[in-house]
Amino acid sequence: MPSKWEILQQRSFLECNARARAIGLVDDGTFTELAGPRHRFSSPHLPLLGEAVEFDDGIVTGVGLLGIKPVFVASQEGLFVGGAVGEVHGAKLVNIVRLASESYERMLAANPELPEEKRPAVVISFDTGGVRLHEANAGLLAHAEVMDQFQDCKGKVPIISLIGSRVGCFGGMGFVAAAADVIIMSQFGRLGLTGPEVIEEEMGKDEFDASDRGLVYRTTGGRHKYIMGDCNYLVNDSIAAFRETLQKVLAQSYTDIEKMACIGSLEKVEDQLKMVNLCTRLSPKDSKEVWKYAGNEDPDQLVDLPLEDFLNTVKRLTSVC
Repeated sequence: MPSKWEILQQRSFLECNARARAIGLVDDGTFTELAGPRHRFSSPHLPLLGEAVEFDDGIVTGVGLLGIKPVFVASQEGLFVGGAVGEVHGAKLVNIVRLASESYERMLAANPELPEEKRPAVVISFDTGGVRLHEANAGLLAHAEVMDQFQDCKGKVPIISLIGSRVGCFGGMGFVAAAADVIIMSQFGRLGLTGPEVIEEEMGKDEFDASDRGLVYRTTGGRHKYIMGDCNYLVNDSIAAFRETLQKVLAQSYTDIEKMACIGSLEKVEDQLKMVNLCTRLSPKDSKEVWKYAGNEDPDQLVDLPLEDFLNTVKRLTSVC
């Protein structure tokens, strides 16, 4: 009879809560939650505004193993205040990254020949709209602090972004996700800066119709991000699929992982500027026009193709820019 962890592997990543994702991404029985609900670290600000709190403040943090590799995990819960980042939520995210970096330093001091398979890694499962407006200053500070920790991890600890949950990854957290070494998405994942509803509210329905699910996914969804080169891997919607791809990535050397980053070098900046120039020349009204420019003669069929067929046939913009 399969164990609870084995059953969890077949569950939809999109439908799982933060804790289930965190537990399922590492080896069976190895996840230890840090600063969990029993410690009752909840927002000091929400009660003052008459809002309910959660004792993990909408993020699960902890450490587990993939083989013999320590994996420091942060997993956001979109069902609590849209996964938005406040003071406690942000502190937990910042400190799990810091803990990974400090652990690497201690392990290296104890063993200067530390093998790659034992090098710690950070994995963040994003499910967030960005800053928690109730705690805007604290949330913005947390964004800055986590980016600072990312810089401290350079050359030491790989950071992997996973995007495939209900809310997606928007706001300042979109910047954070993009600053990771590798981005893994499902076709149901969404990534961007300003969310569709916010664009519609500020610019009007003619600019962006947030109720048009097809348009939303063609603009922010996993398939579009894969074509644009904004994510490295596109996977099926299951815990097992994300976990298997995570294992594949972390089996590589840090040097090879670092090369997959979308930002972080002059060459990457030049690539982004080429993309800006391309979009200026094309002035596309729909992402399908960009897909066609990338060499996909029938972009309409890409929308509904089974994922395996999509990956086997799609042409990515990175190969022609």
